[in-house]
Amino acid sequence: MILVTGATGNVGRHVVGELLCADVKVRALTRDPATARLPGEVEVARTGEMPLDGVTSMFLNPAVFWNGLGDLLDRARDHGVRRVVMLSSSAALDDDPRNVIGAHHLEFERAIEASGLEWTFVRPGEFATNALAWADTIRAGEPVREPYARARTTPIHERDIAAVAARALLSDGLVGAKPVLSGPEALTYPEMVEIIGAAAGIPARFEEISPERAREEMLRRPYMREAIVDALLRVRAEAVDRAPEISPEVERITGRPARTFAEWAADHF
Repeated sequence: MILVTGATGNVGRHVVGELLCADVKVRALTRDPATARLPGEVEVARTGEMPLDGVTSMFLNPAVFWNGLGDLLDRARDHGVRRVVMLSSSAALDDDPRNVIGAHHLEFERAIEASGLEWTFVRPGEFATNALAWADTIRAGEPVREPYARARTTPIHERDIAAVAARALLSDGLVGAKPVLSGPEALTYPEMVEIIGAAAGIPARFEEISPERAREEMLRRPYMREAIVDALLRVRAEAVDRAPEISPEVERITGRPARTFAEWAADHF
C-alpha cells in the first residue's frame, strides 16, 4: 500500500489518480475525510492519525508538516515503510540562508536522507496553479497586479509533478534522485495573464506594481509570513530579463512532453 499525504491538494489528488491507474492500493491522508471527494476504492484517513500499518511507500508533502516531521520517519521505518518520495522544491538549490522556502525543504530532505529509507526528492519550480490566485480578478474584468513584469518563470502543470512522483513511487529508477522539474516554456506574468484570458474567452490585463506595494498585499494573505514573502520577491527580482533553465526531466521520466501553460489554463478556466 502507498500512503499519500496532502491527498486532496493540487498535486496529491493527482498522485492518487496516477496510483489508482496503476492498480495500486492507496491510503490517502487529509484533514477532513468527510469532504475529501476521493474515489471509493481509496482508503481515506485523517492526517493527524497517520496510520502506517501495511504501508510500503509514502508520498510526503512537507506543507502538511510545516512544524517538522517529529518521529514520522522513525515510525515509518518501524512499520516497514521502505521508500519516501517527497514533494520538494527547486528552491532547495538556493543556498542563500534568506530563502526560507529552500531551507525548509532542505531540512526535510536531509532528515529523510539520514533515515535509512529509500528516497526521491521531486523538485518542481513555480506551480502553474499559483495563477489561480488571479482567477477572480480576471473574471471581474480587473487587471492582475504584480511586480517585476519582465521576470520569467517556467510554470509547471501539477499533473506533471504528480506523474513524476508516481513513477518514483512505483519503480526503482528514481531512487536517490533529485529531479528538478519545470514547464516547457519560459513566460512572464503578462504573458501568462494573456494566455489565461484566451482560455477563459475574456479580456485579461496586467498592471505592474512596485515591489513595496506587492509586499504589503502579499502579507495580507493567510499563512504568508514576512520571510516567505521576502524570499518570493527576491527570487522574482533576480528573474528579471533572465532566461530560466527549462528542465527536460518531465519528458525523460514520463516519456511525454511537459504540458504547456496554455494546456494548464484550458484545464482550469
